Parts: sequence; structure tokens; C-alpha cells
Amino acid sequence: MTTSNSLVYLIALPLLGATILLLAGRRADKWGHILGTLMPASSFAVGLYQLSLMLGRSTEERPVGQKLFEWISVGSFKVDAGLLLDQLSICFVLLITGVGTLIHIYSISYMSHDKDRRRFFAYLNLFIAAMLLLVLGDSYLNLYVGWEGVGLASYLLIGFWNQKPAYATASKKAFVMNRVGDMGLSFAIMIAFATVGTVSFAGIKEQAEQTSTAALTAMGIMLLVAATGKSAQFPLQAWLGDAMAGPTPVSALIHAATMVTAGVYLITRSNFIFDAAPTAQLLVVIVGAITLLFGALIGTAKDDIKKALAASTMSQIGYMILGAGLGPVGYAFAIMHLLTHGFFKAGMFLGAGSVMHGMNDEVNMRKYGALRKFMPITFITFGLGYLAILGVPPFAGFYSKDMIIETAFNAGGIKGIILGSVTLLGAGITAFYMTRVMILTFTGKARWDEEAHPHESPLLMWLPMAILALGSVSSGYLLSRGDALVNWLAPLFEQHGEHEELLAPIVVSAMALGMVALGVAIAFLKYSRQEVVAVAPENVSVFTKIARQDLMQDRFNEVLFMRPGAQLTQVLVKTDEVIIDGAVRGVGQFAMNSSSLLRGVQSGFVRSYAALIFVGAALLIGAIWVVV
Repeated sequence: MTTSNSLVYLIALPLLGATILLLAGRRADKWGHILGTLMPASSFAVGLYQLSLMLGRSTEERPVGQKLFEWISVGSFKVDAGLLLDQLSICFVLLITGVGTLIHIYSISYMSHDKDRRRFFAYLNLFIAAMLLLVLGDSYLNLYVGWEGVGLASYLLIGFWNQKPAYATASKKAFVMNRVGDMGLSFAIMIAFATVGTVSFAGIKEQAEQTSTAALTAMGIMLLVAATGKSAQFPLQAWLGDAMAGPTPVSALIHAATMVTAGVYLITRSNFIFDAAPTAQLLVVIVGAITLLFGALIGTAKDDIKKALAASTMSQIGYMILGAGLGPVGYAFAIMHLLTHGFFKAGMFLGAGSVMHGMNDEVNMRKYGALRKFMPITFITFGLGYLAILGVPPFAGFYSKDMIIETAFNAGGIKGIILGSVTLLGAGITAFYMTRVMILTFTGKARWDEEAHPHESPLLMWLPMAILALGSVSSGYLLSRGDALVNWLAPLFEQHGEHEELLAPIVVSAMALGMVALGVAIAFLKYSRQEVVAVAPENVSVFTKIARQDLMQDRFNEVLFMRPGAQLTQVLVKTDEVIIDGAVRGVGQFAMNSSSLLRGVQSGFVRSYAALIFVGAALLIGAIWVVV
């Protein structure tokens, strides 16, 4: 493997920015946002430089590494703090730094009136640095450090406006639920150490054939648990909607382009484990299928524009997880959808922030309407993202999502029919709720309050939206042309050969477009031809009520986990108080009582002590006489 000494700069630059901004304090208020934006932009430049070098090398020589220092050395077990840049990680590096830079530029204007803007940019830089460490680490242990760093940074960003109790609660909820998933990653590392004796990607891959299927399955399941937490997949998805409490740029960065994709990265990076563990691979597919429908159904009933987009993110990540679970044939398509999703969903979140900016931070879409006249740029850029997520040709989602749907149908047998049907149904529901978002926000009659004065956002806000919109249009074609991304990633995955096609690609595309057209038509009939009321009606079906409550996921977690956990905690606390502390207190009480009794003989009179000595001596002599 080729060695490079410049990989560290990818992480060091945003980490340096975060350090300076946090240590400088209020002195950096005037220039902190500029420094905070330059750091990820510099990392993006380094990433482009590394990509140019990779393109100039042969396929076998493209991966490069860098050893920073020896981290752990215990007997034969050694772990270096090392970095790995290959065909997979460079995709994430460019996505994280490129989209991250655009979001930083957007935030300069969006957060201009916030007195803590400097601190906000520090947290953004910290998040970028942690995310880069996550995708550049050459072992699961190095990845774990970045994984936890991302969790910390997301907690700080989601709860940035923590003076509002609801926002503080949302950040705590995200932090706790992610910790549940993080336990899965830690267990996977432990299993790898105990069975394989190494935690490096290369080491585990080399020994995968000699490792038992049971151990690989256990590692795969634990990695899946980690992915469900970080990527908001079933059953650890409840935190994502509440995480919209953070500033909108946070939603775009964390919950559209980077953090929620970490689970997809973990599964694709661990392809050698899942390929050798069919049970774990099947569970990945099941989780992805459930989540893509779960998120889509939630999105149909959300009036909060950011929460509707959050539900969409949950659903689209479900597509990626499902694609990754289909094995070698699906890995590249999952990554392709991840990259295209980063463009159109980040653009849509920034568009939602633009709408909120012009509507006094109002998030209820029922109080929008007719905004296309007042926000033409936001309408166009948001609309291009809308067409991309629907999968309308020639927009980005058409190339990536259709390939996942096709791969699902070609999985074979009843499995293929079920998975293909699920992905098609998800596409139809997606078309419905995203059309609903477009209609409620940009068309129809104005429904906003009198004090609202909608207007287009300033240049620094709509320029990143426009750039992301261009990606929403062209990225799918560029990545799929000549199987560019598939061929680029092919050396990292096992060759799968030819697979039987259940349906021809043109048939799959026609079915997908048919479902999309049906979803659009239903949304148009329901919301465009009927008057939309500013207050959500209460007289709705039970299914709508359930969808409004996120399919009862919070109640489910409360009943199944929180209440039993609280009861178990009470039992353990009582046990600790009665048995553990009781035993300790009992020993102390015995000592105190004994000392009280003995204290009575301590009179301070010498004659009393002499009398006691005489009595003791007499008793001793008597005892000796009796014995003898």
C-alpha cells in the first residue's frame, strides 16, 4: 500500500478550526465564521488533490495509508493510529467536505443574528473532523473514535439552542439512543478481538475464511445494531424527528449528508463480514425494508416541513441499507444513492431553512402557501431536489434509486418479489408526501399570518442551494455513466458475476415511474383541488393519528424499554440500599455498638484498672488450675 503524509491534513484542518474558535472565545466573534468556513474548504481542496493522485495510479495502487503513531501495544496485539484512503473513503471525504463547506457558507447568513455564531461554527468544524476520522480510520478501533466524536458533536449541535427545554431534551434523546447503537459497535470490536485477534479491516478480511460463521454472524449483527442507531433505522429511529430541533444547517449537514450515512458506510466497509454471514446480511435487508416504509408513512402525516424531510431521510437511508444488504451487487448502488441523496436532501433542508427565514421561523406547512411568487429561487432549487428524490429522469434519484429497486427484484424467488414490491411501494408513498410538501409550501392560496412577510433569502443562502440543485440534476448521470461508480468501487468488493434478471431494467423503471405518477396524482387531488386549512383537522382516520405520532415509536420504546428499565433500576437501587449498603452499614453499626459497650469500662481511674487486672489474673489462674 502506498504511503501518504498528507492524509492527516484532511482531519487536522477542521479540528484546528474548532480548537481555535473554542479557545479564542468572544475575541473570535468577528472572524470566527470565516475561519470556520475556510477549514472544511481547505480539507475539500486536499481531498480533490488526493483524488487526482488516485486517478493517476493503477487500480491496485490507489489505496494509500498513513501511520500517525503507535496507539496500543499489548503483547502480540498492536493497533496503530492509522488512516486509510481508498476508493470508498474518498467518496465520503468529498461528500463530507464539499457539502459541509456549502453548509458553512449558508450558515454565515443563516446564523448572522445569533450571538453564539462563533461557537456554532466551532461545533460544525468539530463534527466535520470527527466524521472524517470515522471514514478514514484503518481499523474498527480508529473508526470508533470518530464514531463517538460524531455523537458528541451532534449532541452539541442539536442542542445548540439548549435554552429551550424541548431542544435540550431532543439532543439528550439523540445522544442516548445513539449510545445504544454504539454499544453494538463496541461489542463487534470485542468479538473481533476475541475470535480473530485483530481489529483492522485488512486483518479481519484476511482471516474471514478461517473464522467461524457464528463469530462472523455475531459481528455482523452487532455492526447492524450500530448502523441502526447512527443511521436512524428501525428500531432505533425515534431520535431523528426530534433532532430537527437544531438549527436548519445542522439538519442539512448531520441528518441529510453525513452522520446518518455513517451506518451505510459501516456496512459497506464491512462487506467481507456480511458476505460471509448470510443471516446477518438478511437482517440488514429486513431492517432496510421496514425502515423505508416506516419513514415514508410517517412523512405522509407531518405538517412540520423539517420533520417531513427527516422522515424522508429515514426512508431514503432505508433504501441504502436494503441495497447494502443485497450483497456485492448492491453495495455500489447503495453508495451511489448515498451520494445523490447528499445533494438533493441537503439542498431541500437548506431550502426549508430558506422558507423558515422568510416566514419568521414558521415550520408549519399549513401556514405557508403561494411562496413560489415570493421565493422563486428557493422554489426552483427545492423543486429540483423534489424531482430528484422522486426518481424522475434525468434527475439524480432516477439513476440511484431505480438501481436499488431493480437489484431488489433480482434478489431471486419470493424474496425478490417481496423486496421489489416494498421498494416500489416506498417510491409511491415518497411521491405522495413530497408532492404534499411542494403543494402546501409553494402553491395554492396564501395561508400565513398577517405579520409574516415572505421574501427571498440572501446570496450566501441561495448560492449553496443552487450548487446543490445542480448536483441534484447531474450527479446521478455522472456517477452511472459507463458504470463509473460501480467500476470505481469494484476492487473493494467481491466479484459477484452475472445475476438473473427477474424483470428487464426498462420494465422496472416503468413500474417505478408509474408508482411515482400515482403518488403525485393522489397528492394533487387531495391537496391541490381541495382547500387546505391552516389548522390540522382532528377528525381524521386512526391511521393518520398513528402516523402523526410517528407510528407510536415513542410509546413503543416507553412500554418495551423505558418502563421496564426504570422498574429494573428501582429494583437494583433497592437491592443496593438494602443488601449492599445494608451490609456495610451493619458492620459499621456493630462496630459502633461494640465500642459503646467497651467505652463503659474506660473510667479513667487507675484503681479500677488495677481491680480489673487483678480479676483477670485470678480468672486466668483459676482456668489454668481447672485445666491442669
